[in-house]
Amino acid sequence: MRPMQVLRLVVHARSRQPVLVLGEIDGSRCVPIFLRPQQAEVIAVGPRTGGDPAAAETSLVQDILVPLVGALGARLTGAEITDLVDGVYTAELVLRDEAAAEVRVKVRPSDALAVAVREGLAIGVADAILDEVGQDTSEVFPDGTDAPPAEQLREFREFLDDVTPDDFRR
Repeated sequence: MRPMQVLRLVVHARSRQPVLVLGEIDGSRCVPIFLRPQQAEVIAVGPRTGGDPAAAETSLVQDILVPLVGALGARLTGAEITDLVDGVYTAELVLRDEAAAEVRVKVRPSDALAVAVREGLAIGVADAILDEVGQDTSEVFPDGTDAPPAEQLREFREFLDDVTPDDFRR
């Protein structure tokens, strides 16, 4: 499993679907993950602010997961994109129980990534996936990956303002 970081949240030009581009922390490859619009919105909002009173006004469905897991005696430690079969990713949320045993829960990749970004969790991608579909980051982003988050958020919000459910019908 390779540790990854979020590089950009973009909109795929042809399909108009949101895409989260993950890049290796200690490497030069990146991988695109197509998202469902609802999870892309969560990722666009960004990390939860913790004890900030204003954050209570913007609580999202994903925000109940950490207290719920904690109440069950475990803690979330990461999200992993585990496999790619016929062009479809699989993912797991990784938890540790009270005895420090690892517990894995299979979830949709977009849900795993939304929770990971919202909670600031580690994100991992299987080496085999990077070997199969990983691309050199400098080829994907010849101008670099450092667009200011505010600019990325503005671009994504513009996309959300113009998108309709019909844009996602196959």
